[in-house]
Amino acid sequence: MTKAPLGRDSVLREAGVSRETAASLDLYVAQLTRWQSIKNLVGPSTLAEVWTRHIADSLQLLALAPEATRWLDLGSGAGIPGLILAIAGRERPGFHVDLVESNGRKGAFLQETARLTGAPAKIHVARIETVIDSFTDSQIVTARALAPLSQLLTWTEPLLKNSATGLFPKGRDVLTELTEAEERWRFDVDLIPSRTDSDARIVRVSSVSGLLP
Repeated sequence: MTKAPLGRDSVLREAGVSRETAASLDLYVAQLTRWQSIKNLVGPSTLAEVWTRHIADSLQLLALAPEATRWLDLGSGAGIPGLILAIAGRERPGFHVDLVESNGRKGAFLQETARLTGAPAKIHVARIETVIDSFTDSQIVTARALAPLSQLLTWTEPLLKNSATGLFPKGRDVLTELTEAEERWRFDVDLIPSRTDSDARIVRVSSVSGLLP
């Protein structure tokens, strides 16, 4: 279950971000709230706990790859986690996030919010399978609430075979997804407990070697 919601100040203090980054995260939340009324970007009930459900949940990924500067977020939607990572990660020299989102309206939100916050992010309004081969220099690949793990591996195999690591937040069905993926794929995996939801795990995937015979 989701742990007790954290307020803005608690999330920012735990993340240890600068005042500039905190202001940019505030701007992201304001943008999300404004656009939500007309675009339905996230589950309406999650806005009341936005700092836990979306901000803290995204920021925890940064600690899992402290040296990585080239990130790719698939099916970015409202920029969770990709745009949030870009806003906070810019304190690392050379940090950049590519966000792939096929929905034009969500892409418009991402474009405007990235511009307003000054996030080091590039928005690609496209289908994943048509652009995935363009990101072979990515060090980390993320995707939240996008597809089952087996499908994520189908999309990201070219990157994960090329030394990238996948960080995929998953909910209570994670073991079922993992079992299904292991029936098709060879890969190394770690299940990392989520800091924001005791039922959730972050699936860290590496060394993908292709489909099983």
